[in-house]
Amino acid sequence: MVIDNEKAKGHVALKGFFGICREWGCTQEEMMQLLGGVSHSTLAQYQQLPQVKLSQDTLERISYILGIYESLRVMYPTAERANRRVRLETSEVPFAGASALDFMARGSLKHLAETRRYFDAKRTG
Repeated sequence: MVIDNEKAKGHVALKGFFGICREWGCTQEEMMQLLGGVSHSTLAQYQQLPQVKLSQDTLERISYILGIYESLRVMYPTAERANRRVRLETSEVPFAGASALDFMARGSLKHLAETRRYFDAKRTG
């Protein structure tokens, strides 16, 4: 039996993504935007955790989300506080009154990258 590493990587990435979204209490719309504006049918397909080759863009998005999740877990003593922080509105740059999750759910890769940089800097600063 031949294992397709790209499809296995896609499966693992989606499993991690949906686990984080469950902890963060993400809506279907938020998940669709975090994945780059995918359709309802694509999201439903992904939620079945298939062995699927994901695009580089999707893998990059999930990688940013995993990093943000990791930073939050390092910064806060409990999962509950870390998960609450992602929904906390803040006036800090780059969020300007939005929560980190609302900012990320605007859909652009740039928003994910900026959020990751923000929490990495907070964690190490």
